[in-house]
Amino acid sequence: MRPRTLAVFDRLDLLEWRLCQRFASLSLYAPWLATLRLASRVGDWPVWVLLIAAQPLLQPQAGLTHFLQYATTGLIAVVIYRLIKTRLCRERPFITFGNLIQCGEPARDRYSFPSGHTMHAVMFCVLTAAHAPWLLPLLVPLALLIAMSRVGLGLHYISDVAAGAAIGYAFALASLYLAG
Repeated sequence: MRPRTLAVFDRLDLLEWRLCQRFASLSLYAPWLATLRLASRVGDWPVWVLLIAAQPLLQPQAGLTHFLQYATTGLIAVVIYRLIKTRLCRERPFITFGNLIQCGEPARDRYSFPSGHTMHAVMFCVLTAAHAPWLLPLLVPLALLIAMSRVGLGLHYISDVAAGAAIGYAFALASLYLAG
């Protein structure tokens, strides 16, 4: 038996599907599709684990403290994100509109709300802005590409990405406040 989705998602799906379809149709261009796939894979975890692990090297005075802060924030974010995602059960665009929106990359699970990739990208950009802003010229374009990849590959609606960004921002601010 399929879990019941919120009625608001049914309405949002109908409002957003055409825009998602247009955005996903850009993935017909092989170089753009390859860029989106790479951004999605990098945003899955490798870049964030590397950023966390590099904290002692990037900031010798406070590196261990930042390492622990980033790791703890990331783990708490994953747990809460999973709780949200498995309770709200919004189907991915390529599932709901399979004949109209193609899936450009295998999905890790069935549900789309919120975008965990975008949540982590924004969360780590905000943490980095507070501790090592000189890394932002690398991280911000990557975060934007990761967010675009989620819609462009047919894995998320734009509202999933916006919600993921808002949640990531909130986690980062909470982390900075609590560590502050």
